[in-house]
Amino acid sequence: MLNDKIIVELPSNFEELKKDAFRTANWRERMRAIEELGQWESRQTIEILRRIVAEDAVYKVQEAAYSKLKALGETISPPVRKKGDPIKDTTKILLRIKKSLPEDHTLEEFKEKLQKMRIDVYDTYEGEKGADFDQWLENTWSSLSKK
Repeated sequence: MLNDKIIVELPSNFEELKKDAFRTANWRERMRAIEELGQWESRQTIEILRRIVAEDAVYKVQEAAYSKLKALGETISPPVRKKGDPIKDTTKILLRIKKSLPEDHTLEEFKEKLQKMRIDVYDTYEGEKGADFDQWLENTWSSLSKK
């Protein structure tokens, strides 16, 4: 439920922030957009933040939007960390990338190709795994079958 005291003014860069808030290939941009949108109490900004809490693939992004909504006095349930892969068929995607590389490719080559071909996957897992991302990627890469 929106507060009674809704400010109708929007930031001058609202359209840009809106795009950044849903930019699937850059969780850092989404965090920056949330930070700025959370300073404006308007129906539009609150709706964007609510959508992020409900739909973003990166839990810490959902948490940031939730915190902004709470600070604005909104009644909202906290986000629930999803079980399983944040992106459907991640293993298939990664296997396809591994198979597209020479048999003797390195982890670094795999990482670079993943970034180029599926930045959305790369970015989501980087955001979800944080400091453990490189170890997760190495473990996943080494466990993928080449067949």
